[in-house]
Amino acid sequence: MGELEGRVALITGAGSGLGLETARVFAREGARIVINDLHAEAAGNAARSLGPEHHAVTGDVADEASVTAMVAAAVARYGRIDILVNNAGIPDSFVPTVDQTLSHWQRLIDVHLTGTYLVSKTVAPHMIAQKSGVILNLNSIAGVLGLPVRTAYSAAKAGIGMLTQVLGCEWAPHGIRVNAVAPGYMLTPLLAKLIEDGKVDGDRIRRRTPMGRLGKAAHIAEAMLFLASERSEFITAVTLPVDGGYCAWGAPSDAYPLEHLPPQS
Repeated sequence: MGELEGRVALITGAGSGLGLETARVFAREGARIVINDLHAEAAGNAARSLGPEHHAVTGDVADEASVTAMVAAAVARYGRIDILVNNAGIPDSFVPTVDQTLSHWQRLIDVHLTGTYLVSKTVAPHMIAQKSGVILNLNSIAGVLGLPVRTAYSAAKAGIGMLTQVLGCEWAPHGIRVNAVAPGYMLTPLLAKLIEDGKVDGDRIRRRTPMGRLGKAAHIAEAMLFLASERSEFITAVTLPVDGGYCAWGAPSDAYPLEHLPPQS
């Protein structure tokens, strides 16, 4: 028996990346997965890769009608939603704040923060009715630390951190736990390409990280599994950093000396 045997998990933005890796880990532990993605092909391919008992739904998390239809489709198919993972997001532009457009700001806030709010708000009545549920949000070290030129992304992620606290406190009497994970620098294909192109200094990030290496998607997925499982039954309204100690380091020196850096696997 897996840790999530018999549960139904809706994971937004799970056509690829961290969302898909989380879906794989949850499916491994016995959950039936509803894969959401803005792109139908990505959602369908991801669901099929997990097996025939899993399902795909399309929808824009920033659009209320779309979210309503998405949640209704999941409930119609499985009769319940036990776990919601608010993973959907879009990348930032990495340009100075004074050069950012209002439309850029608004879209990031809409997808990350409003999307997390909308999907949570829509799923919650079903969890309240069944007197149980787990909601997991994607925060970021950008929501905890000040990262220049990450204006909208950082503001949205910081908002998700507080939303996690508020909803965790508000819905705990209904048997719903709400927590978040804050990834550090993860060795995703995007970051690997930036390092390869010389746009990001991977060794500098590793020196700033007490564990001396970049994270992997599996690290986030396994943390999500812990927070979704009964092993964390008395934990709610918190953000768990999964960053190798990055946010905790405060000394004016390297956390991990360059000459001792371990190989990045």
